[in-house]
Amino acid sequence: MRRKFLVNLFFLLGLNLIVKPFWIFGIDRTVQNVVGGQIYGLYFALFNFTVIFNTILDFGINNFNNKNVASSPSFLPNNFSGIFSLKIFLAFIYFIVILLAGIFVGYSQAVIGMLMWMAFNQFLACFILYLRSNISGLLMFKTDSILSVIDRVVMIIACSILLWGHVTEKPFQIEWFIGCQTFAYLVAIAIALPIVLRKVKLRFPTWNPALFKKILWQSLPFALLALLTSLHNRTDAVLLERLLPADCGDVQSGVYASAFRLLDAATMIAYLFSVILLPLFANIKQKKEELFSIVKIAFSLMFVYGVLVASLSWFFAVPLMNFLSDHQTDISILVFRRLMIVIVPLSATYIFGTLLTAMGEMKKLNIIAIIAVVLNFSLNFLLIPHFKAAGSTIASLCTQIFLFVAEVLIVKHIFKQNTPWIYLLQLFLFVILTIGAAYGISCLQLDWKINCIIAVFCIVLISFAVKLFSIKEVKRIIQNEILPEK
Repeated sequence: MRRKFLVNLFFLLGLNLIVKPFWIFGIDRTVQNVVGGQIYGLYFALFNFTVIFNTILDFGINNFNNKNVASSPSFLPNNFSGIFSLKIFLAFIYFIVILLAGIFVGYSQAVIGMLMWMAFNQFLACFILYLRSNISGLLMFKTDSILSVIDRVVMIIACSILLWGHVTEKPFQIEWFIGCQTFAYLVAIAIALPIVLRKVKLRFPTWNPALFKKILWQSLPFALLALLTSLHNRTDAVLLERLLPADCGDVQSGVYASAFRLLDAATMIAYLFSVILLPLFANIKQKKEELFSIVKIAFSLMFVYGVLVASLSWFFAVPLMNFLSDHQTDISILVFRRLMIVIVPLSATYIFGTLLTAMGEMKKLNIIAIIAVVLNFSLNFLLIPHFKAAGSTIASLCTQIFLFVAEVLIVKHIFKQNTPWIYLLQLFLFVILTIGAAYGISCLQLDWKINCIIAVFCIVLISFAVKLFSIKEVKRIIQNEILPEK
């Protein structure tokens, strides 16, 4: 079982690392350049608007379903129709909320039409995740891994045809981009649904209030946390578009989106890493000494990764942004540099947030998430009118630093550990040496891509030199004493 788990885990990581970066840097980047920063900025704001309320569509059901399908073979055939009915009911509420929220913030009729189309795409995406929760619960890991990227593969093909296939004389429209998403999600559903239906008897959706209440009650803490996380992670672009004058708001949202694209791509690694860690933490949560040791290794890896990405983004900002977009200004470079610093505390929160989730500390996580939302909104309302997109980066950085510090303090209290001053000194030394190395290498008279590769190797070597972690410690993560055979 351990070997099967690791093989399928690396298969999942490999597929995502191949497909999604190509999607972000090849298709998404090109679409923004073709349609222009202002139009893409509006799309990006609307997309984040639909994501903010995405918790209504899921409400933690996918995690609940995945756990029960894996533990009880009879759960899927007995509850598929009921959960499907609940999904339809939640989707109805979601569409009403999105519509009313769009009207409340003052979107025009044309924009609301685009917003509702994108909301429908969110429903399709969430339904795919529900189908995948059944498939992974049935231990069909490779099938689930393929389904995790199938929508992006279809979108890459469809958008490539429209962008470069010369099938139309009209320039690429943002509505085509949204339509490609709809088509891709429908294809993914057409592939996933028959796989699930082979395991169930297809029945007309049923109304089961008792089941609905049970699922919603057990999922409530996770749903609340997901909503709060969406609010403090995804509202920046929406607030930029709403708080600034019309033309300026769209442009500034586009500037923010251009920088956020790379942050989103970089965050994917931290997210996939957290997926690995959750069952690991849950498996040994009673062995606090061993658990703390793994947390330290995991944090060291993510800290090195975060500082590496932030350093390269700062010192190679100009060539990176020129590669990402054709319309760069001094402001967009500044926004990119500041926003990419967020990856350092953000990647760390994936470690400590995952740990607290495994330990069942949902109440504490939700409390600090509420404070983070208040902090993020307050800073955005204060800074956006004066500093525009650059102000949003400050708000985002402060919010993530707060979350990181709060989660560390909670973990420190749980483990009752003394402050590891030597380890903190190692972290500080690593940051100083990394900044110096990245700056020096960026000054070399070589192609910037070669300089980046050299910098990566040097930073990795620095992490070993200051003894943040060793190869021996990393290998322990896949040893029997950490991930026992089942």
